[in-house]
Amino acid sequence: MELSVFAKGDNEGGMFNVHTLVVLQNSNFYSACLRNRAGRYALRLLMFFCLTLSAFDLLAEDMVVQEPSVAKEITAIIAAKQHPYLKMANFANRSDDLDTLYKQADYQLLWLGNGGSNTNITQLLDLLKNAADNGLNAANYDTAMLQQKFSTVLLLKTDAYRELAAYDTALSLSLLRFLHDLHYGRVNPQGINFNLKLRDKKLLDLPLLIKSGLEQQSIAQLPILVEPKLKQYQKLKSALANYRQLADKSEHVRLFFDKTVNPGDNIKQLDGLKQFLTTTGDLPEDTSGINTPTSAGYSGKIVAAMKKFQHRHGLAADGVIGKSTLAELNMSPAQRVIQIELAMERLRWLPSLGDGPSIIVNIPAFQLWAFDNVNALEPEIINIKVVVGKAMKNQTPVLMADMRFIDFMPYWNVPYSIVKNEFIPKLMSNPGFLEKENMELVSSSGVVGFSAATIAQLKQGTVRIRQRPGKKNALGKVKFLFPNKEDVYLHDTPANALFSRSRRDFSHGCVRVENPEKLAEFVLKNQTGWDKARIQKAMHESKMQRVVLKQSIPVLFFYVTAFFDQQNQLIFYPDIYGQDVILLDALKNSEDLDDQELFVKPAVPAADLMKTVEVTE
Repeated sequence: MELSVFAKGDNEGGMFNVHTLVVLQNSNFYSACLRNRAGRYALRLLMFFCLTLSAFDLLAEDMVVQEPSVAKEITAIIAAKQHPYLKMANFANRSDDLDTLYKQADYQLLWLGNGGSNTNITQLLDLLKNAADNGLNAANYDTAMLQQKFSTVLLLKTDAYRELAAYDTALSLSLLRFLHDLHYGRVNPQGINFNLKLRDKKLLDLPLLIKSGLEQQSIAQLPILVEPKLKQYQKLKSALANYRQLADKSEHVRLFFDKTVNPGDNIKQLDGLKQFLTTTGDLPEDTSGINTPTSAGYSGKIVAAMKKFQHRHGLAADGVIGKSTLAELNMSPAQRVIQIELAMERLRWLPSLGDGPSIIVNIPAFQLWAFDNVNALEPEIINIKVVVGKAMKNQTPVLMADMRFIDFMPYWNVPYSIVKNEFIPKLMSNPGFLEKENMELVSSSGVVGFSAATIAQLKQGTVRIRQRPGKKNALGKVKFLFPNKEDVYLHDTPANALFSRSRRDFSHGCVRVENPEKLAEFVLKNQTGWDKARIQKAMHESKMQRVVLKQSIPVLFFYVTAFFDQQNQLIFYPDIYGQDVILLDALKNSEDLDDQELFVKPAVPAADLMKTVEVTE
């Protein structure tokens, strides 16, 4: 008789006692029992007893696994990636961080049931309630629900595992979402054609920061650790508080003028205009009553205040109240709050610009800023007017790229879209057009003559038009190149009169620079042998000269309609491309961002790539 027959079909949980029987099978006692009927009967009773003990062991182990616990409830919520309390129930994109956070605590409660519970939860609820201070929306983090449940959760019994786990994880998840939004933003910029560089790697460890905040009871300090460190962002955050206060305390008075108002004109709403300009800080508050208008005359300090207001809103500072100025006057403080919030959101999208020189063009501001170091406390800044792409037709794209070289006295290779839509019709009616504009036809084999055949080739794109270096060249005397898929760049222009206008969207997409020589000096100041005299000489040569930069310079074409200038003044700019409206719509439908969309994907090792190919084939 083999004892192993009795173990057949047994599971691993009872193998300890079955193993005892196997050992017994090889003993002298086993051999002795087999010699007579009584011994064999006793042996069977012993076997039955051992296997019964194994069954009880399995049952006890199963009871331990199934016993209700907080850890079980927390792991169940994380595994489901759906939260029973939150409006945005699906948290698949935050599940890894939530799991890491609770894994550090062996899946026990983080917020409830310890000495720091009241302090930590109170700080968190205050943080979420005041999310607007950071340009975020408290409703996105279920603040009202968390506040409402707080008092009842504190009365729960310690064995109310499901309710305790649900509230604890809801607090953690809302904080994770708040901090993630504050650092990375709420919208993927690539989804609305903001072609910014992805971050190289993940530097922010949110679970570790929250763990530390809980231990030190410093949850209120977490925003300082994760928000953008850019000076521009910090200034906008302060301005947001001021404009939010204006929106809460002052009643916005709408102004109406039947016709354009010029300095010296009499207007009915002068008191309302004065009150508005005082509220915005453009007209100093007059406590003595000296500046109180005694007539309806629009003059003096009120005109001066209007010019200041116009400058701060990207308008011609002439004191004349036309349609554009009136539209800006009738923008309420609440609308300015939204502009600032949108600017802060866009700044969250930026990866680190790093130390060293950088160039930033703010498209709706029609301005370029060149920084020695954008992260310095008091950076040296060069400010230059620019012309950008025409609104709704040839928009200058948002992008990030590295400037690698400069062309002095460049050729202009006319884009195919311009050749097709503008130049071919002119050539058909005036064959001398090219020579007049100092242009030539170029094929893969070199310069070609004008003929009916070349017109056909122009239409096909096998022959192109380029403009020779010279006074008429559309790119002027210098072109600054930073390779990008949009094929746009910074350049000089012979059309200097456009820089005197307050609104400067006239180009086909590239950015024209008012003072290219000044920009060239900035770009080449660390380039050996390139002083001001040599730059001036290169800008007057007859042939093109390319200078490869020893160190590339980051270039950012950006779009924000609220921006602090180098005089530390907050300027509001018209939304010339309608990008604020697009972002507002995107924010209404925003969800948890997928971290995989924010970071550069690691390169696949060659060996792994070959394995993938083999599997595919």
